[in-house]
Amino acid sequence: MTKDVEVAEHHGGGGGGDYSGKDYQDPPPSPLFDAEELTKWSFYRALIAEFVATLLFLYVTVLTVIGYKSTTDPNLNTDQCGGVGILGIAWAFGGMIFILVYCTAGISGGHINPAVTFGLFLARKVSLIRALGYMIAQCLGAICGVGLVKAFQSSYYNRYGGGANVLADGYNKGTGLGAEIIGTFVLVYTVFSATDPKRSARDSHVPVLAPLPIGFAVFMVHLATIPITGTGINPARSFGAAVIFNNDKAWDDQWIFWVGPFIGAFAAAVYHQFVLRAAAIKALGSFRSNA
Repeated sequence: MTKDVEVAEHHGGGGGGDYSGKDYQDPPPSPLFDAEELTKWSFYRALIAEFVATLLFLYVTVLTVIGYKSTTDPNLNTDQCGGVGILGIAWAFGGMIFILVYCTAGISGGHINPAVTFGLFLARKVSLIRALGYMIAQCLGAICGVGLVKAFQSSYYNRYGGGANVLADGYNKGTGLGAEIIGTFVLVYTVFSATDPKRSARDSHVPVLAPLPIGFAVFMVHLATIPITGTGINPARSFGAAVIFNNDKAWDDQWIFWVGPFIGAFAAAVYHQFVLRAAAIKALGSFRSNA
């Protein structure tokens, strides 16, 4: 969900144009701690973008979950086959991510998820200050988004669980944790692949709209894990719903929706950066050539 810059490296020489074998350039790694960011309007603009995007994300998706539960409530004598169903809920989450990443990618990178921010921080795509700022903005946006849902539909909100993530009956905590780890791995791995400058340069004849595969990743993970955890893969989404709903069960399971996504993001960052992109081997080779 970050914008990587592609730069064609051209080396002039002799009579004709000589091109290096590498037709792209990785953006320089972000500094671990960049205090200068705090003096730039672009940093605060990015925080606002993350806040608003996460607010809209939670507002639309939690309303969809509550709407589905209300239309299939057996106590209301409604059509049990009515409503959007699990498929519709998955589309709501994936579709909103597609829309919001597309809208905010050029401003903040369109993270909208602390786990994504954490994975990109590990890959040195964002600084520590920006990563922490994004996570705070995302959590505050999530709280406000769910708060709007409760303000507009308080009776439905309280009756149908407030869209809070909890471990479903019949599953143990290990299963829930595993579902969150694997689901977040799929998402963050997709983020790295869709924004990889090497891929963009190599496959320039196949244009890829990065928000599209990212949104589809969210959609597919929801189809698989809604029956288990309601699908977190986004700590801000789970935290915002837990804060507003304020239910013991939601708080008891809350750690699953932080530990799982962060482990999944860590695994995806390591896999992409050190296995697929062979960062460790490149660094070792550079060290040996300089020795």
